[in-house]
Amino acid sequence: MAPGQNPSRRREMLIQLLRAGGLGAGAVGLGVGLRGRSRRPEEAAAVAVRPRAAVPVDPVLPQMAIAQGDDPRLLVRRAVGELGGMRRFVSAGEVVVVKPNIGWDRTPAQAANTNPDVVGEVVRLCLEAGAGKVIVTDVPVNEPRRAFLRSGIAEAARREGAEIVLPEERGFKDADLGGEVLGVWSVLEPFLEADKIINLPIAKHHSLTGATLGMKNWYGVLGGERQRLHQRIHESLADLAAFLRPALTILDAYRVLVRNGPAGGSPEDVETKKTLIAGTDPVALDAYVAKAYWDLDAERLPYLEFASRRGLGTVKFETLRVRRVTL
Repeated sequence: MAPGQNPSRRREMLIQLLRAGGLGAGAVGLGVGLRGRSRRPEEAAAVAVRPRAAVPVDPVLPQMAIAQGDDPRLLVRRAVGELGGMRRFVSAGEVVVVKPNIGWDRTPAQAANTNPDVVGEVVRLCLEAGAGKVIVTDVPVNEPRRAFLRSGIAEAARREGAEIVLPEERGFKDADLGGEVLGVWSVLEPFLEADKIINLPIAKHHSLTGATLGMKNWYGVLGGERQRLHQRIHESLADLAAFLRPALTILDAYRVLVRNGPAGGSPEDVETKKTLIAGTDPVALDAYVAKAYWDLDAERLPYLEFASRRGLGTVKFETLRVRRVTL
């Protein structure tokens, strides 16, 4: 935040920026017991998880970048570039897992899944940065092959050189999530073995939580009866965020499903915002977009408060160093 700038004024400016969609000036700097399901068998039964180091804080670079314009691929390039470029987040030879939302058998125009152009560009940037392998995967609610195909994500990611992993029963391993609510749970194997994870959610309305954004996207790493997590959804979301710790979050708000989420279906529920928000603080990104698009404060999204208390980020998005560009 710029010295002397009023936090309340800055907060309102940021909120109005997203609500206005792609309209604006040019480039500007804005100074029942889940533990019962989460069984804890013998320690040897839970696989080891590859440790992932946090991306070092850079006091000069912004913590959040907002890009607005017509071309989703260009939005990705500029937003990531403003944060220091993909080489800040991906090192040579690393295995990177890109986690879009591919939950539904829907077309891109229906805005239930991450924009395929956004996914493709992230894959390209990772490989350009020297990644040894990029995997794109998710555990959909609908039939996986249909969801991966109809979303356009499988084609877009494969075209840029990614490996597509469809969730199959043999691809899950029990892992100790070490959470306050979640113990041992079935996790899709690439998320356990990745050197880096990039979270690539889409901004959507959600009938249960009000909005589904970055942290809710982590449900798509789990197998088993994950609907049972809704019993204590906010605690479980904080547990998953602490377990996965993405190197980077890129939130797709090119098309936003503003009503009848998370599956949607009607184009009348979609608003075109032509916006992408990227950053290193996943809590702040969720808090920002939830407030701007659905007027949801952190008090109405307890998982944000839980995650903040664990040191995963801040709900006070107006305190971040922010860079905005309009293309």
